Amino acid sequence: MFRLYKKYFAIHIKSIMQYKASFFLTAVGQFLTSFNVFLGIFFMFQRFHSVAGFTYSEVLLCFSVMLLEFSLAEAFARGFDTFPSMIANGEFDRIMVRPRNEIFQVLATKIEFTRVARMLQAVVTFIYGIVASGVEWNFLRVLTVVFMLLGGVLVFSGLFLVYAAISFFTLEGLEVMNIFTDGAREHGRYPLVIYGKRVLQFCTFVVPYALIQYYPLTYLLGKTDSLFCVFLPLLASLFVIPCWLLWRLGVRRYKSTGS
Repeated sequence: MFRLYKKYFAIHIKSIMQYKASFFLTAVGQFLTSFNVFLGIFFMFQRFHSVAGFTYSEVLLCFSVMLLEFSLAEAFARGFDTFPSMIANGEFDRIMVRPRNEIFQVLATKIEFTRVARMLQAVVTFIYGIVASGVEWNFLRVLTVVFMLLGGVLVFSGLFLVYAAISFFTLEGLEVMNIFTDGAREHGRYPLVIYGKRVLQFCTFVVPYALIQYYPLTYLLGKTDSLFCVFLPLLASLFVIPCWLLWRLGVRRYKSTGS
């Protein structure tokens, strides 16, 4: 399956290279979109010195980690975004009769290489935030960052999967899901604790954004010594299980278009 995905990967690269100017301009547009968010943080901290005890450099860490998690998931799992059209056009019928996993095939239909501009911005901002925050690196803190990225990609990919799975029942994607994907990227630029206790509880026990952002970040910045925070992103990764179960339920209920 990995070798097949590599072939899909190469096909997508060849495809975007046919229109280099379009790829470049789209990538620049993606960069500017997230850069506007960065400017919002920058100008806010020209007036305030901290937010809920988090300094400018620490908030930049929050912003960059969430942006990188979302961008990676969006680059490789955005195939689910076009899934409603597959249902409407009967293309899912062809996927069903092929000897490969349905999720794999949907993932391989679309790879968003233009998100590399966002990733680059996130990496640069993260490096600056780490240096400015004076994080004292050790093995556990490196592990925390790795787990945050892994858990974040899986959580956002799970949300994209839910968006696609809902299409089995509605035949169209529900725009309300953008609250949990693009919306999370936006409000995730700040530590989730600033939004109040109820929001933090929702983001801990329902859609586990806090497990990939706020709690591990407090350990990374030395605000807590609890080793439990290091492994919370792995716990958040389990969020993909109910997302997958919803997908399987949708597949079982799917009825062919007959086309």
